[in-house]
Amino acid sequence: MDPLFKTVGVIGAGTMGHGIAQVLLRGGYAVLLQDVAEKYLKRGSDRIFHGLARDVEKGRLSEEQRQQAAERLQTTLDLHTLAAAQFIIEAVTEDFQAKSAVFRVLDEACGPNVIFASNTSSLSITRLAAVTRRAERFVGLHFFNPVPVMKLVEIVPGLQTSAATLSLAKELAASLGKTPVLVNDFPGFISNRVLMPMINEAIYALMEGVAEPQAIDQVMKLGMNHPMGPLELADFIGLDVCLDIMKVLYEGFHDSKYRPCPLLEKMVNAGWLGRKTGKGLYEYKP
Repeated sequence: MDPLFKTVGVIGAGTMGHGIAQVLLRGGYAVLLQDVAEKYLKRGSDRIFHGLARDVEKGRLSEEQRQQAAERLQTTLDLHTLAAAQFIIEAVTEDFQAKSAVFRVLDEACGPNVIFASNTSSLSITRLAAVTRRAERFVGLHFFNPVPVMKLVEIVPGLQTSAATLSLAKELAASLGKTPVLVNDFPGFISNRVLMPMINEAIYALMEGVAEPQAIDQVMKLGMNHPMGPLELADFIGLDVCLDIMKVLYEGFHDSKYRPCPLLEKMVNAGWLGRKTGKGLYEYKP
């Protein structure tokens, strides 16, 4: 089956961005990957190539398909270059100002028919779309980490997202072997509205001395059949990301049940962000 778009732009070569780029390449799309520094593009590209090699090992791609996929990747430091894409997925830091700045530049650079999607995990799609002149061609496309493995994509329409844009977003996700699930535009959508308060409460339990981290995680793994405990998962996601999402929930709903745990805030302030810094709720060897 031919790809829906000749070229898809991906903004941000970090954990989510490079994963999204990998599944797009695997799905037959040409990808234009942008980031703000060459070192980030190099690191992201290396991870993509490693991931494609793993796809060959797992039988998801042939060696010839891997080579073709790698050749479809282009990288750039210039946001304006993404005007060559027909569909653009933003995957920068979970901050409204950072994301809106990107979309303002893109809106000026790109033709009126280019569709914009945000991989935000909690921010309002309607509000992000409003910084552009194409709110009807703006949609939330929330992938999950690790992107090459996780099947779910939350498809989030803004207030003005057109039916045609929504349909194309669903088709794109399905063409990547993902399961698109339609979710309305509320803080945290479904995934993080349910998940993050559980993680936050587990950190409260730790702060209050209810149990040690391993015990809290073991209860949830053995008692609730979760593959990973909430504290392990928080470190995997990144404590800074967890805190950002809790703040969005707290500010969005004005409900005290979403108040970020003080211990979570303290650890982020200390720079203990989880696996990516070697220390969070657990310690990790280099």
